[in-house]
Amino acid sequence: MTVMTSWDLFDDLRSAQDELVRQNRMAAHWASGQFGQQHGAGSAQAWPPAVDITERKDAYLVTAEMPGFGTADVELTLQDGVLTIQGERQHLADVDGDKVHRAEGHYGMFRRSITLPTNVQADKIEASAQDGVLQVLVPKAKEAHARRIQVRAGKGKSAIAGTAVKNGA
Repeated sequence: MTVMTSWDLFDDLRSAQDELVRQNRMAAHWASGQFGQQHGAGSAQAWPPAVDITERKDAYLVTAEMPGFGTADVELTLQDGVLTIQGERQHLADVDGDKVHRAEGHYGMFRRSITLPTNVQADKIEASAQDGVLQVLVPKAKEAHARRIQVRAGKGKSAIAGTAVKNGA
């Protein structure tokens, strides 16, 4: 039996489109000479970390590239079937007080939301981070096996409802 899961491809496409729009805005900042003036906590624009999602036989693996982040810098939440990765990276100038001449990394708030399929064990999700890579293991629920239900012939009365059933009805 084939088990259907709810996975919205368009959520991933929308995320990719949002990333392209963000990159275009950053390119416009570079061209205008304003880049570097709105980083860190003062920036209202969130950036999404790059994410890979792979499916294994027993789990989904979400891998996010987040170089320079520690476990204290990242918050994972799961609400209504949506896994959200969020946090903040301080700009170098904000941390050290140095004058930055070029900053090509992502700074400020970040957030990435992923709609999970319905066949997961939410209470068994595990996350680990090493060398700038966050891995979130989302175990699949045991597949419900199809069960054959025998249909019995009625004898004038419905066995389920206890009401009379006419022949041919």
